[in-house]
Amino acid sequence: MLVVGAGVSGLTTALCLKRRGFSVTVVADRFAPQVTSVVAGALWEWPPAVCGHHRDLVSLRRSKVWCQASFQIFENLARQPETGTFLRPVTYYFRHPIEDDPVHRVKMEELKEFVTGFRHDPALIREHGINPELGLLDAYTHVAPMVDTDAYMQWLLGEVRKLGCRILEFKITGSLSAQARTLGRQFEVDAIVNCAGLGARELTGDAVYPLRGALVRVCNDGKAMPRVTEAHCISYDDSQTDRGFVFIVPRGENMLVLGGLAEPGEWNLDIGLDNYEPVRDMLARCVEFMPALKTAEIDAAEPVRVGLRPVRNQNVRLELEAGTRLVHNYGHGGSGVTFSWGCALEAVELILSLTKNP
Repeated sequence: MLVVGAGVSGLTTALCLKRRGFSVTVVADRFAPQVTSVVAGALWEWPPAVCGHHRDLVSLRRSKVWCQASFQIFENLARQPETGTFLRPVTYYFRHPIEDDPVHRVKMEELKEFVTGFRHDPALIREHGINPELGLLDAYTHVAPMVDTDAYMQWLLGEVRKLGCRILEFKITGSLSAQARTLGRQFEVDAIVNCAGLGARELTGDAVYPLRGALVRVCNDGKAMPRVTEAHCISYDDSQTDRGFVFIVPRGENMLVLGGLAEPGEWNLDIGLDNYEPVRDMLARCVEFMPALKTAEIDAAEPVRVGLRPVRNQNVRLELEAGTRLVHNYGHGGSGVTFSWGCALEAVELILSLTKNP
């Protein structure tokens, strides 16, 4: 099997294929840390995600299956410190009572059936020191997986190598479906899984576009400010004119990432606190939300990480292309880590269907 792409989707798919007994070659022009997955906020979320995408009903039904499958695997990975996976509480805050919002009410009712530590209580706003002047009226909390992407992507790549997958740094250009047979002979494979993220724009002609995001990184060692041990989020609100939302997530042991930003169609990665006002606004929004962050010490080595989420208007493409031996697994937007294991397992089932019906 040939897996194209070495982000979280590609490596997870390769790992799942190898575990099912397939011979696997991974081809990519970039590997961690030069992949978007390293930039990800990497908080497991029940869909729809806080960045406000993947909201159509068909996509949501499929993504909930992927999401729950990933949850169970991340729960197990949290027992292995080398994976960089943690189980920590996350609290979501709302400007209106949840009972008045059918989308958030349904989301809450669904996830509380299988997460631990669930609690729906407006008192969480006061207990967590959230700015009362923001007028937030409701909140709920539960335990969720949170991933240190630096450690996790290295672990994933290490597992893929350890199991014997062939890793090749190589850039494939042009239509995948048009050259599928040629690639099969070149790499000695029977089928291809396309996990190219934004690269699928060229490889398929699909209208994949970037949803630019950024995270401010601050020290979370308890010295400059009280250590933040839980995640805190306010979802993107369709009624707002900006693309901002609040995303505060502990990263590993001593780092905290602050977001968020969701800018469609923006390709430039050269933005930061020094040259881009929306990034400064993002930081100010988080500090206004949680005043304890006023004394936060920004990471001197890497103050801001910027990445391009791969989005398509039809949401995730996970399917076997008709008349080919080519499976597509791309377009995960801001949910790449959350969907990774569920999508990979479904991609394996599609490959298995090919072997049963050659």
